[in-house]
Amino acid sequence: KSISGEVTKALSQFADETKGENLLLTEAERDLTKGLISDEAPIAKIVDVIVRHGVEGRASDIHIEPLRDGVRVRFRLDGVLYTSLNLPTSSLHAIINRVKILTRMKIDETRVPQDGRFHARVGSKEVDFRVATFPTPFGEKVAIRILDPDAGVKTLPDLGVAGRNLAILQEAIKRPYGMILITGPTGSGKSTTLYAMLQILNREGVNVVSLEDPIEYFIPGLNQSQIRPEIGYSFATGLRNILRQDPDIIMVGEIRDKETAQLAMQAALTGHLVLSTLHTNNAIGVIPRLIDMGVDPFLIPSTLILAVAQRLVRKLCPDSRRLIQGGPLAQIVEDEVAKMPGTVRQQLLAKKPWQIYQAEVSPTCSKGTSGRTGIFEVLAMTPELEKVIAEGGTETRILEEATRQQMITLRQDGILKVLDGIIGVPELMEVA
Repeated sequence: KSISGEVTKALSQFADETKGENLLLTEAERDLTKGLISDEAPIAKIVDVIVRHGVEGRASDIHIEPLRDGVRVRFRLDGVLYTSLNLPTSSLHAIINRVKILTRMKIDETRVPQDGRFHARVGSKEVDFRVATFPTPFGEKVAIRILDPDAGVKTLPDLGVAGRNLAILQEAIKRPYGMILITGPTGSGKSTTLYAMLQILNREGVNVVSLEDPIEYFIPGLNQSQIRPEIGYSFATGLRNILRQDPDIIMVGEIRDKETAQLAMQAALTGHLVLSTLHTNNAIGVIPRLIDMGVDPFLIPSTLILAVAQRLVRKLCPDSRRLIQGGPLAQIVEDEVAKMPGTVRQQLLAKKPWQIYQAEVSPTCSKGTSGRTGIFEVLAMTPELEKVIAEGGTETRILEEATRQQMITLRQDGILKVLDGIIGVPELMEVA
């Protein structure tokens, strides 16, 4: 029995199972299930199906996973993984090799992880793919990140930055020097926010240089460089060299160690605007994290302009969301509004009765949610906050001062989006 025949059967079964659900199946895949996968070039067609499937289905990632009794293909859509195909074990080796050929990886190296990327035309658009292999007991696993230009560089409002947070961010990036740090877990949209800011800053008359791992989107006018730790080109060594490139604005993909943190601080102190990311749970946590990394506490107030924490939340389908009356979800909103800064709280209370929605499945929206938006926590450096940090203030003390300055927390920003009908309370509670 041929691999292509088994795969055609799997695709046909998937087409039947998802009929009418408007999930990830497109006309391209339906054509292939009708027998276009030929024995002459089955694997190339199979990989093409999987890749096209992911792009046209708006997936962010594709996972090809070897199991004990087969191969599972999963797509990450709005932050959640969905199994789309189960393929025969006999197809794994050829599929992995095809991906390795596309990315110029070593085909005969199966013992250690490899990284690569490839470029392909999918429909009417050009798409980049970032690929990583990973050895498992049942064979190599492949993760493919889809870098879709249509989903790429967005504006800050597109990302969900609004109101007070938007005003503070727009003002901060006008500053000639200092540091803006974006924080959040992996997959929370930090890079997308950095690109949105770089898009604003990227203008004639300034030299914008970025150090990335990897370069996710190529932006005309930016001097972008990808680090290569395996040959000694790290964020720290790259940052040292960037300072000899007469930069005005520097973007460092991530501050991972003491040396990079100190070099980034030094760059911000010497007349450069520095944008970067960290891994902390909230914006307040940026300050103790920098201190843990060996940055002198007295340098932080004079260099840090903003710390921005963010998460991504699944959005309600506007055509199928359902209005709720009272109940535990409405009570959660009441409780959270009561904790908000005075001015915001008063404005919200004046708008009662609120309209609160929850996800509802419909023929046009199979999960009740579609797409994601960001929620943000923006901590701005002020003279009062500088004083608290200089006095060695704890996270609790910093939070007290930030709250006094009307800072909106991640959850509070989410509640504002709940009251705007954009997200539901359960979706917010998943991430904040």
